[in-house]
Formats: sequence, C-alpha cells, structure tokens
Amino acid sequence: MDQQNIMYLPGVGPKKAEVLRRELDMVSWEDLIYYFPYKYIDRSKIFTIREINGSMPYIQLRGKIHHYETLGEGSARRLTAVFYDGTGNIELVWFRNIKQIQNTYKVGTEYILFGKPTLFSHRLNIAHPELETEDKFFQGEVGIQGQYNTTEKMKNAFLHSRAIQRLIAAVLENIKSPLPETLNKEIIEQAHLINLDEAIRNIHFPKSPDLLRKAQYRLKFEELFYLQLNILRVTKYREKRLGGFVFQRVGEYFNRFYHQNLPFELTNAQKRVIKEIRQDMNNGRQMNRLLQGDVGSGKTLVALLSMLIALDNGFQAALMAPTEILATQHYETIKELLQGLDVEVSILTGSTKKKEREKLLPALKEGKIQILIGTHALIEGPVEFHNLGMVVIDEQHRFGVAQRAKLWKKNAIQPHILVMTATPIPRTLAMTLYGDLDVSVIDELPPGRKPVKTIHVYSAKRNNLYESVRKQLQQGRQVYIVYPLIEESEKMDLKNLTEGFEITKEIFPEYQVCMIHGKMKSAEKEAEMQKFVSGETQIMVATTVIEVGVNVPNASVMIIENAERFGLSQLHQLRGRVGRGADQSFCILLTKYELSENTRKRMSIMTETNNGFIIAEEDLKLRGPGDIDGTQQSGIAFNLKIANLSHDGQILQLARDMAQQVLEADPLLQQSQHAVLNQQLKKLNQNRQMGWFMIS
Repeated sequence: MDQQNIMYLPGVGPKKAEVLRRELDMVSWEDLIYYFPYKYIDRSKIFTIREINGSMPYIQLRGKIHHYETLGEGSARRLTAVFYDGTGNIELVWFRNIKQIQNTYKVGTEYILFGKPTLFSHRLNIAHPELETEDKFFQGEVGIQGQYNTTEKMKNAFLHSRAIQRLIAAVLENIKSPLPETLNKEIIEQAHLINLDEAIRNIHFPKSPDLLRKAQYRLKFEELFYLQLNILRVTKYREKRLGGFVFQRVGEYFNRFYHQNLPFELTNAQKRVIKEIRQDMNNGRQMNRLLQGDVGSGKTLVALLSMLIALDNGFQAALMAPTEILATQHYETIKELLQGLDVEVSILTGSTKKKEREKLLPALKEGKIQILIGTHALIEGPVEFHNLGMVVIDEQHRFGVAQRAKLWKKNAIQPHILVMTATPIPRTLAMTLYGDLDVSVIDELPPGRKPVKTIHVYSAKRNNLYESVRKQLQQGRQVYIVYPLIEESEKMDLKNLTEGFEITKEIFPEYQVCMIHGKMKSAEKEAEMQKFVSGETQIMVATTVIEVGVNVPNASVMIIENAERFGLSQLHQLRGRVGRGADQSFCILLTKYELSENTRKRMSIMTETNNGFIIAEEDLKLRGPGDIDGTQQSGIAFNLKIANLSHDGQILQLARDMAQQVLEADPLLQQSQHAVLNQQLKKLNQNRQMGWFMIS
C-alpha cells in the first residue's frame, strides 16, 4: 500500500501528482491517508440564502449560478457570479483561474456550495467557494467533515480541501483488507487504543463524534510514542555502550577559584546543579545534561566550575556559543573570572586570523590550551584536542542532537556534555527537543537582583513616558529602545528604526544616542555596542540584535516599540537585557490601542510574571510548537502530523512512560512481541520522519 503511487488515482495524473509532491512531499497512498484534517466542520446542514449573515463561519447552500461578470484590470481583475436558491441571491468572487472557473462551473447547473460569507460594502459575498454537483457531494455518515490544509499552488491546481478528501476516500475504498497494525497488542490494550484501521478511517470520515475522539487519541499516542521510543533508545544505547571519563578529583583549580575568585556567594539552585553535575561526571557514564535558567541566573558560573573539575582531572574543556559576539563575550567573562589563576584560555571563531590559528591548533593538540571557547568552528575537522573531557554548549536551540553527535567523535571516549539554554523550555517541549538529556534548572536569581518591573503603555501616552525616562537618565542610568525588524517588512522597519533614532536625538538632545541593526557590518556593530558598554552613549536604539548576550549592568530601562509584533519568549529575552545591576529596572511595552485578544493576553502575561517557565508554557499555548524559536534546527524533524505539544502533554507523558517500560524490558527491541515496534521505528527513520537515527 505504501508504495502505490498517487499519480494513478482517478483524478490525479502527472501534473497534480507533481504539485502534491512539491507542496506536501506526498507521493504514495500512505502519504495521502496520513495527511490528517486540521479541523472538522458539521456539513449535515444546508442553509438557505435568506438565513445567512456575514458573521457566520463556513456554511453550505444549494443553488445555481445565474451569470458571470469579469471586473477590474491587471492584478485587480476578478470574476464575480450571482448564485441564487429561490430565497435570495449572493455574490461569488474569484481572483485567480478565472477562465478555468467559467469552464468548470456551468450557468444553470445545480451545485452544493461551501464557503465563508463576508459582508463587503453592505453586500454579502463568498470568495473562492467550493462547488460540487449533488452526485459528487460527499456527506459523511454524521455530517462531520474534515478540512485539509492546502497551499496557494494546490488551490490553483484544483486540489482544495474537498479534492483531497475525495482522493483519500478513493484510497480507502481500494484498501479492502484492514491496515496492518503498527503497535503491538500489549501497548494497544494497556493504553486503551482502537486499532489502526478503525482510527485511520474515522480520522477522515468519522462515524460518530466518539469514534473521532478515539481515532485522534490513537494516532496522537502512536506519533508521540515513536518519537519518545526513538529518543530514549539512543539514551539507553549510550548508557549501555558508552562509558564516560570518571572525574573523581575536585582539586586546586576548582578550590582556588571557589575560595578566591568567586564574585558572589552561589545561590542554593546553583549549588544543587553543581552537585548534580559532579555526580554525573563521577559515575562512569557520559554526562548529557541540559542546564536551564533564565537570563542572569548564573549559568556561566556553573559551567565554569564544571570545566574546572575537568581541568582538575587532567582534561581539557571547551565552550561553544552560537555566535561570535557571544563567544567573545564568554571568553572575556571567563578570562576576567579566572584572573590570577594559572589557566590557559583561548578563543577560536570564524574570524580568527590564519597566523593565530597556526599557533593555536598545535598548542591545543599538545594540551597546552586548557579551555577553548568559540563558535561551532570548534567541532570542524582540523581542530584536535589533546584530551577533551568536557564540552559546554550555550545553545539557544541552535544545536541539536545531530551536532552533539559530532562532538562524540572527537575522542575515543566521549566528553561530558552540558547544554545551557537561557530560553526556558516547557516540559513537553524539553521532553521532545532534549529528550536524550537529563535536565537541571536554576530557578532563583543571584542575591541583590531585583525583578524587572514591566509596564504596558499605549503609544498615545508617549510624552509622559519620556519624562520618566529622563529621570532615569539624570540618575546616570542607560536606556535601550528596541524596534521590530522582520524580513517581510524589512524596508519599512528600517525606516521606522532610523526615524526613531532621529526623534530620540531630538527628545534627548543632552544625551548621546547610538543605533544598531542586523544589516550593519560586524565591526560597525561592535563599535556602537562598545560605546554603549563603556557608557559613552546613554541611549541605544536597536533591533533585536541586542537580544543575545549583551551585558550592561548600568542599563535600567528597556522600551519595546510595537511590542504587539513580538512573541512572548522574545519579549522575555529582551527584558532580560535590563535588571543586570542592583538598581530597579523597567521594561516598557509600547503598543497601539487596538489589539487582538491574543495580543492583550501576551501583554498581561508579561506584566504579571517574570518567571520564564510560566512564560514559555503560555507561549507554547498561544503559538504552538512549530513557531517556537528554532525548533526546526533542533535536530528532531519536528513536524508532528497530528499531536500538538501545547495540548497533548498528558498523552506525551503516557507515551514516554510506556516507551520507557518497553526499553527497560528489551533495550534493543529484540523480543518477538516487539518486532512490530522495531520494524516501524526503522521505517520511520528511513522515511526521515524522526530526523535522526541511532547516534553511535
């Protein structure tokens, strides 16, 4: 079944098959029946035109086209038609495929129409309706019908939602025997699941609302179960096969730093995390740990103490950052923290000069360099360590399982790995993005840090805001003003930024203002940033380039222009740039007055809490996992077909527990009752639906 090409299905042919391949990566019958509806509509009711109004969702009508008319020129050209049913008439409108529409839908023929009515210039119309003759009109047994996501190119090829549904119906009619099971009997019974054949047929054509619910549950569970089985099997394999270096000593490097150089007393959370890391590095297994903590919670200090344990045991350590700016900042921070201690620290990035590189690489190979900091240039071919024992990855989602695997190949025995992230990740997302890692959380701020006060202000109140800002500047503080810069509206955004820069200079003539945006050359950016860090400029007007790694303790005010255009996690990241000193800091969210309900909710969450984990959970609920920054680069091909990490946390937990149970009993899935699981896992990995396979 999975090899049957959809090109030979009635109504497809080579052209449509090519569109489906390009747009949805859909080639076989199996691809088609695993393309699930994104929502369901009750299509048992047919309205009359007299009954409908502009506030209704999708509706159905039965009637005829009276006549067509083409209006407008060029890109404004459109086709309209009058559709009537004996109780009234309504206008239909199309903006593309005008000729094809007129050839396909005949005047005077009765059609069932499906579409969304809208009120335009006091007249009801329906844009791009679906039209079917009565004989082709498919009514599900209970009138619940799935709606399928389609792209612009698919619609142009007449592959709209209804057409997809008809193709799926044709495939299911052709499959006479039940679909082969993809889970074993024990799991189906234990998780109270319906069988696969029943689930697939009811997800597309539900026989009852109850069967639809059961079908969704079965398919969500299966998807999450295999995702977790894949991740956990890698972890089990690693624990079984891969030993780790044993770091028994906590010696002079660690102790001297702890007693002489530590800038402040560690928080209880930091102490707890260091203890977890020490246990990991001493148990003979390779450490793979995720360190989560909000901006400013002191992750770098924990990472440095962990690296010093590696040094105490005669090993080298490396710290890898996603950008050169951040790598340089880590380098400077660590050099400063280690002042007076005899530790050799170096930096390697893409812009390290050839001459320096020629000196650095042999020194690294001989073990003279003890800590190497850099971008992922560190894991490229020519870089050889003497004995790399510990790697810290500061990652911001940009460093997934596949890249971590490269590091494992740097030594015969794999180094211990600590992944740091300042983006608090909801539990369900962490279980999937970082399911192969143990998790440590730093959930308290260092002493003396006051939480940032966040205030939502409407643009109309701008003048009062400027007065408050002036008071902060008079006390010697510094201010960030951040503007959105998004690719789609880049020209407009840069114009707003430049105008904002000029206006700021006019409003605060007695202060120095600098400007930074991502389109500037690195050296220019660096120079402007330096002016702000040194206090030469008091106000920085910038785009979100400042989101990553700028540390200016004296900056106490962050104004975010058009805050409605930022996601929650991004607002929280930006807010983390202030509140780094002991003074009270403020984050001002400036928005227009007319806001959607969703945006108002975002603003109120930001003003109510500073807790990154609460914010991340809310962000996941509001946006869904696909939009969370960088999950595409996470190393797991994350396009879940039916499960939703923001809503299906309980199913995910059950799936993970059951995957764990299976692997406890049979780590390599060799027992006969697990043959079907092994087979399905291999198939998913071959189809690259898991993104990565066994790392070895």
